[in-house]
Amino acid sequence: MDKQYTSISKFLSLVLRHRPEVVGIELDEQGWAAIDLLLAACAAHGRTISRAELDYVVANNNKQRFAVSEDGQRMRASQGHSVVINLGYEPAEPPGLLYHGTAVQNLPSIRRQGLLKGKRHHVHLSAEQTTAQSVGQRHGQPVVLIVRASEMIAAGFPFFQSANGVWLTETVPYHYIDEPATP
Repeated sequence: MDKQYTSISKFLSLVLRHRPEVVGIELDEQGWAAIDLLLAACAAHGRTISRAELDYVVANNNKQRFAVSEDGQRMRASQGHSVVINLGYEPAEPPGLLYHGTAVQNLPSIRRQGLLKGKRHHVHLSAEQTTAQSVGQRHGQPVVLIVRASEMIAAGFPFFQSANGVWLTETVPYHYIDEPATP
């Protein structure tokens, strides 16, 4: 996506994941916003987005950050919320291993506490190492941690999968994490 659409995507992420009050809307309990109201509220707050631009951002976001309802009238962020919502995801069985991309400077904290959701609803994990690597690169020198999801499932930890394929769980205690070998 070019700069214009990236800017729209980032703004919609802010509104639909963290701060709907920025444009004066409320999300329903599952994080949905009526598209017509969302676009009108954005325009009223100085950020005009056309329906065509919104549809382009939804369709062309490589991480599929947004979902549009089947009737095309509502949208929401797929995951990553810091506002209280219930995405309605059902527990799902993940692959045996999942991956978490982070920065090397976060390792001391992770070794002490494991992976924590922080201000989000869940810890985000990937089924692919390459995806985790690209996530880690956003935060500094990347490192990809290996999460033994099958052991966590056996111990009773629930997992969910978002509409865009991200694996979600409440926490990952450090003893379920393997760090890559360092040269």
